[in-house]
Amino acid sequence: MPPKAKRRRLSSSSRPRTFSPFARSLALAASASSRGKQDDARESNCRAGAPDDGFGKNAQKEKVRQTESSDEESTHSQSSDDGGDDGEIEGVVQADFAFFDPKPGDFHGVKILLQNYLGDEEWDLSGFVDLILGQTTVGTVVKIEGAEDDGLFSVVSALNLDRYKDHKCIVELKEYLLKVCPENDVISDLRALLKEQAQRTGLLVSQHVMNFPPQLVPPLYDALFDEVSWATEDEPTEELRNSFKFSNYLLVSKIYKLKSVTKKSKQNGNRDKDADILFSKLEDEIFYKLSSWSFSFPLRTPPVTNHELKNYQLTGLVMAVQAEKVMQFREELKSMIDES
Repeated sequence: MPPKAKRRRLSSSSRPRTFSPFARSLALAASASSRGKQDDARESNCRAGAPDDGFGKNAQKEKVRQTESSDEESTHSQSSDDGGDDGEIEGVVQADFAFFDPKPGDFHGVKILLQNYLGDEEWDLSGFVDLILGQTTVGTVVKIEGAEDDGLFSVVSALNLDRYKDHKCIVELKEYLLKVCPENDVISDLRALLKEQAQRTGLLVSQHVMNFPPQLVPPLYDALFDEVSWATEDEPTEELRNSFKFSNYLLVSKIYKLKSVTKKSKQNGNRDKDADILFSKLEDEIFYKLSSWSFSFPLRTPPVTNHELKNYQLTGLVMAVQAEKVMQFREELKSMIDES
């Protein structure tokens, strides 16, 4: 029996911080809200679930206990300012986040998470969700363990573009990407992944709620890529095993781009190009750096209401990442979290 994952306790100073410029703006907004609610400290414990039986999907599921309480110094300061001596301290709220295989009952939760996957494009989102839920050997959803509702906090999966090529949702997805791709050298690369190389291309689908604990992101991707590896050996037929032997991953995500480029930025050229981008998911910053190619495209969305992002426009982002870069991605993602 393999050893259980190490239990790691994070101090209150280890609350989610700046993994990208966008995360900084979210942290500022979250901090302002937290102060109003006196939720000024956060701890997390990582622990393993059931032991691995060596057969992929029955491997241990990661669990994180998210603990929230008042910061001691802040509480004392507030008591002093208010002149109060009631000694009341905010209670502790704990939540056990657990990883689960997707199941039909997760339909509405996954659909809500992916409702803006292609912006306001009308397409077969319900069919897309069905594909994700139907592929239980590779894919994970994150919930609060023991919660009465079926609320989801994250979903991640990898779908073979050739295996599902005849499904309406995949046909519409491909047509949409070709439609929004700018007419340049990238479009030929995109066509290749969607057609000639589709048999070895995995559509990597990942979406989290805004306040998803960043400590959960590395084990979430570890679970995904481990399951992909296991599936190449454990699936019952050669056709299914081969369908997970990816050479490339295609990702569809979103970023925030600066609305207007300053004269200084134009003079500095590519050196400042990336500085004009804010990543909506911390892992996308690494995917973007490791991508073979990428392109962005405008989205028809309501104006950004977050004051910190008032000068930015929500934009679609498509990236292609070679499967051989996965190990580097996993290492850099862990480092990003550990150093924050």
